[in-house]
Amino acid sequence: MFTSASLVRLQRVFSAVGNRRVSAMAPQSPREQEEERVSGAQIIAEALKMQNVEYMFGIVGIPVIEVAVAAQASGIKYIGMRNEQAASYAASAVGYLTGRPGVCLVVSGPGLVHALGGMANANMNCWPLIVIGGSSDRNQETMGAFQEFPQVEACRLYSKFSARPSSLEAIPAVIEKAVRTSICGRPGACYIDIPGDFVNLEVNKSSVKYVECCPEPPIAMAEEAAVSKAASFIAHSRKPLLIIGKGAAYSRAENSIRKLVDQCGLPFLPTPMGKGVVPDNHPHCVAAARSRALQHADVIILLGARLNWILHFGLPPRFNPDVKIIQVDICAEELGNNVKPVAALLGDIKAVAEQLLDQLKKKHWTYPSDTDWWKDLRAKIQSNEQISKALSLQQNLPMNYYTVFHHIREHLPKDCLLISEGANTMDIGRTMLPNYYPRHRLDAGTFGTMGVGLGFAVAAAMVTKYHNPEKQVVCIEGDSAFGFSGMEVETMCRYNLPIILIIVNNNGIYSGLDAETWDEMLKLGEPSTSVPPVSLLPNAHYEQIMSAFGGKGYFVQTPEELQAALKKSLAEKHVPSLINVMIDPQSDRKKQDFHWLTRSNM
Repeated sequence: MFTSASLVRLQRVFSAVGNRRVSAMAPQSPREQEEERVSGAQIIAEALKMQNVEYMFGIVGIPVIEVAVAAQASGIKYIGMRNEQAASYAASAVGYLTGRPGVCLVVSGPGLVHALGGMANANMNCWPLIVIGGSSDRNQETMGAFQEFPQVEACRLYSKFSARPSSLEAIPAVIEKAVRTSICGRPGACYIDIPGDFVNLEVNKSSVKYVECCPEPPIAMAEEAAVSKAASFIAHSRKPLLIIGKGAAYSRAENSIRKLVDQCGLPFLPTPMGKGVVPDNHPHCVAAARSRALQHADVIILLGARLNWILHFGLPPRFNPDVKIIQVDICAEELGNNVKPVAALLGDIKAVAEQLLDQLKKKHWTYPSDTDWWKDLRAKIQSNEQISKALSLQQNLPMNYYTVFHHIREHLPKDCLLISEGANTMDIGRTMLPNYYPRHRLDAGTFGTMGVGLGFAVAAAMVTKYHNPEKQVVCIEGDSAFGFSGMEVETMCRYNLPIILIIVNNNGIYSGLDAETWDEMLKLGEPSTSVPPVSLLPNAHYEQIMSAFGGKGYFVQTPEELQAALKKSLAEKHVPSLINVMIDPQSDRKKQDFHWLTRSNM
């Protein structure tokens, strides 16, 4: 609630903003003056509420302050962020977690430009997002207005739909179309441009027709002939592999895919955000033998996963040159990218998984558990897990990545939401920290975006706060990744979000320098010419940033200190915690046959 003093201040702001736009308002007849009036800000808020929009993230200023206030008045939860990029990342994460888009509210010009990163990231990840940007008053267009920018045109590169309502009365229809477009087909970002003079402009309430809430996307099923063909290839495979992508997680296909795995005995490999669709501890999960599985599978079923850089484009040497691809996707344009599939199944992942299972049941087919393929995969899993275990149990100080993740894994609840970003921090964490539930892992994603972590964490904490308050949100960052959006710790404190933020601090990007070596480097001369570009300040006390805003901060150098900090943080239910974990600046991932970003031979 606002205090009387804050209300007075807001009224002054609104009055000052409104006075700038009086000239844009049409004169009213006596009859019109008697009718109930509604402002553009109120129409926007009510139209969003009609579309079941629940969360709005942003940074307010001229001309969108009133939009945020109206959203709150309509029951929409507004979360004020510290940077528009983080706000757009947060709103997109809500779309992924709930299936209904979050809204990012930004000011004109630079404010919108800052949000473009989140729009691009949402489009690449196929997550629904609505961005609403204030823009210059209509009567000042082309005159060099304050923060004037071709916003509708600019956003077309980063969205599925970009439009400016032609009138206040048109706002509800445009908002409904944006929401519908964001969730239908391949989900993505949509932009709505609001001229500054629209915000306080008023019309008769009776002239505004709100559009009823758009329904959930229709469920599309694949052609039966294509499903039958795919089932035949699977039944004749010697080395099958099921790859589960985040598209399967988004489509809520976990029950269907779990039945497909269990009843058909298929080995499966989750992509980073496909983890948890089937639990990582399932006996058929071959994530620990990822390279071996990809290289030698003869039939691969792609469920909501794309053959992009994350899966090495489906090409040799990472894939068998003769592999047969069965591709299931909601987007027709995706079918056949990089590798032509032997069977292309266009449809909803959940529905098509059920279709495949029905066909395989008719064939009475189950993949045997005693094949040479299973023996090979299990041997590789055991070998890789032994290497990781040996690294995690090392007693050296400073700690390495594996030791840190070993202790984190021992303490985290199975149902916590994990957010992860960074280079080695994200990649090693992906292998060391299991997921047991779908949509419980968020990371840099298809676009490989650094800086998403804290925005994602705020979004996850808001969703759990109102829908699953018992769940905990844990955000694990590299020290470099934290720097992109570190000021969002103030947002966490302001909204009492008990997020646990763990920084795995190696003093750099990929690797850093210890304090002694850093001092020696400075003796060589000016840091800009002598310090390695990947280096950050050694032993930075990031935990003090959290403490400055009222959260809990811990500086950790030993396993015992890490365990104690984790226990205290997990017990905290009202304020966020930041655990700054110092590791060996030269710590690296275990030796692998291929690096995550190794180029495929074209």
